[in-house]
Amino acid sequence: MAYKLINATEARSGASIMIENFPYTIRSNDISKTGKHGHAKCRIEAINILDGKKKVLAVNGHERFECPIVNKNKAQVLSINKENANVMDLASYESFEIPIPEELKNSLKEEDQIEYWDIEGNKIIKRKF
Repeated sequence: MAYKLINATEARSGASIMIENFPYTIRSNDISKTGKHGHAKCRIEAINILDGKKKVLAVNGHERFECPIVNKNKAQVLSINKENANVMDLASYESFEIPIPEELKNSLKEEDQIEYWDIEGNKIIKRKF
């Protein structure tokens, strides 16, 4: 489910796009000049929002990308398992499990408030308040 479509030449640093059904944040976009009969080429460096892996693409300038919907919400931690946290959304009072990122495993505890992102159905914890 895409919110909008953009051309590769319109993709700017910091924007979010879908590559192979995964959400990525663009780090840089180098656009080459068009030739006499050719199209502009784009070299896009992007970071996966979910796992932090880097991807480099070389595509035509008219290649279209979907921009994912990113919902930023607040939640409270109800309980912590080994790898997951059971949290309650502070707006809708919905409870669900969400994986704990490596950088927050030692500092996250019950009753903490967090910010989580819901990206196309994938939920990730971004930070602790």
